[in-house]
Amino acid sequence: EHICIAATEAMAEGYTKYTPVAGYLEFREAISAKLKRDNGLDYPADQIIVSTGAKQSLANAILSIVNPGDEVLIPTPYWVTYSALVTLAEGNVKFIKCPIDNDFKLTPEQLENNITDKSKLFIFSSPCNPSGSVYSKDELSALVEVFKKYPNCAIISDEIYEYINYVGKHESIAQFTELRDRVIVINGMSKGFAMTGWRLGYLAGPKDLVQACEKLQGQFTSGTNSIAQRAGMAALLGDMSPTHKMTEAFRERRDFVYNALNSMEGVKVRNPQGAFYALPNISSFFGKTDGATVINNDEDFCMYLLNTANVSTVMGSAFGNENCVRLSFATSMDKLEAAMDRIRTALGKLH
Repeated sequence: EHICIAATEAMAEGYTKYTPVAGYLEFREAISAKLKRDNGLDYPADQIIVSTGAKQSLANAILSIVNPGDEVLIPTPYWVTYSALVTLAEGNVKFIKCPIDNDFKLTPEQLENNITDKSKLFIFSSPCNPSGSVYSKDELSALVEVFKKYPNCAIISDEIYEYINYVGKHESIAQFTELRDRVIVINGMSKGFAMTGWRLGYLAGPKDLVQACEKLQGQFTSGTNSIAQRAGMAALLGDMSPTHKMTEAFRERRDFVYNALNSMEGVKVRNPQGAFYALPNISSFFGKTDGATVINNDEDFCMYLLNTANVSTVMGSAFGNENCVRLSFATSMDKLEAAMDRIRTALGKLH
């Protein structure tokens, strides 16, 4: 409510004109204060740029860093936009498959086996969409030890689901001073404050990169919506209890969905530690049929659930894991209970 009030007041106060390309100074200072308060990170306002959604922040960073032919490392499963933006920049994506047995998280050994002197950029998210995986400080520290050997590789840390985590304190790879001059933090207002329609994201990083992003954004969109920025200030500096209540509601739904999926024969699932997705492995159903439909792959599985149970899921191959499907629990418990019952019934028909 206080966010909407701030937007109304912004219009009444005349915040209806073009904005600075990098964002209002007051809003960037609020972001700076948030990064210090919540993450222990020191980013002054001139190392922050506000964009029209975190997706534009990602685009600004990737297009500013990646040149044609550059190698970009992306651990899978991953958010689909990462590879699409690298393709737009004419870079070459090198995927690193992270198995379910390690909660879909990258190990330092995997990183060591894939990173080279030619690697220009590494992109990951924590909490992760689509897996719900969350990296601990120790896990990040182990990756940092590998990155230290490759000083020319920049790192994009997508932290848009920061507040929707079930492990306590969010850990950012930007906290490690050895990497501070090449880490780019991406965040925004959509997930933690339920402000998806406001289209408000931001990037914090090295000053020279932020300046490059500002030049790029100046030609693409110019400054971000004035009213949304004032509302964003109210979100970051105001009462955080609605965010905490929302996260606890997601935790309850997470627990229910995980327990339901875990009880289904043939489904292998890890308990998501953040975000609002589950990514169960359903490969045991490949080759099975209900007598009318044969499940050959994840796409067949998704279509089977859609046509048979009226439950919508997303095939894991879209995120780099063809043995899984993604389910969102960002809906009501009534709908989740109905969905789990329908999935259980549909899977029971396969043989």
